[in-house]
Amino acid sequence: MPEYHVDVTDPSITAAQLLVEPSGLSKQQIKQAMKKGAVWTSEHNISHKRLRRADKCLKVGQSLHLYFDPQVLAAKVAPAVLIKDEGDYSVWYKPYGMLSQGSKWGDHCTINRFVEQNHLPQRPAFIVNRLDRAAQGLMLIAHTKAHAAALSGLFEQRKIIKTYTALVPGQFPQTLLLESPINAKPACSLATLLTYSTLTKQSLVEVSIETGRKHQIRKHLSGAGFPIIGDRLYGYPEDDHHVDLCLVSTYLAFKCPITGLDKSYRLNDDYLPKLA
Repeated sequence: MPEYHVDVTDPSITAAQLLVEPSGLSKQQIKQAMKKGAVWTSEHNISHKRLRRADKCLKVGQSLHLYFDPQVLAAKVAPAVLIKDEGDYSVWYKPYGMLSQGSKWGDHCTINRFVEQNHLPQRPAFIVNRLDRAAQGLMLIAHTKAHAAALSGLFEQRKIIKTYTALVPGQFPQTLLLESPINAKPACSLATLLTYSTLTKQSLVEVSIETGRKHQIRKHLSGAGFPIIGDRLYGYPEDDHHVDLCLVSTYLAFKCPITGLDKSYRLNDDYLPKLA
């Protein structure tokens, strides 16, 4: 995908105007790319920051960077849903397809950008925990750097209870303890049967994790012979592309590191995978 890099030599020329000639794009296209997080500034090739103001005049010595990927910029996702506003942080439902973090190509499909633009009163939004693009469920968004650091610390210290719900094919055992290492690191998941449908031959399973390795639940369930329905990466049939990954983060509990109060959040059944 094309990238455009321009040094600022005339401080009277706005950022959008400066990018028109090298990119061949219209000013309107560049403005939209800026709003979606695809334009950056840097000074002496350090301190890269997103630039969203098309009329901003820059200083000589700075550089502009445009990362233009039409497919990324055209992407759309369903809105996130506010579950609980705690003031200095809030709890949200992240839908399928929404990203936990952006890239140099844009950030308009990320949950923190959605929160910054839609949560009232408007405030900064800092990611605390992450979910795969294909996963759904509860995410913590901090609104101060202090709360972001404190809540992130709880995850790092494994002081947050995390529970997920997954839909898998076949009749799942009552309980399975899954401890296969992931990327040579210890990983522990406890999976418990919630419901089995004799009609669909599918099981709804609750999974609690002590560690947070990448794709941990997906890998553990697949390795146990129960790949999550919709998981084309770890074993679900390739010909069923219409099915989204049936994995939802449904419960979070912790002691607030700022107030010391016990906090817990659970999604209602409307968000759970359906046995059909």
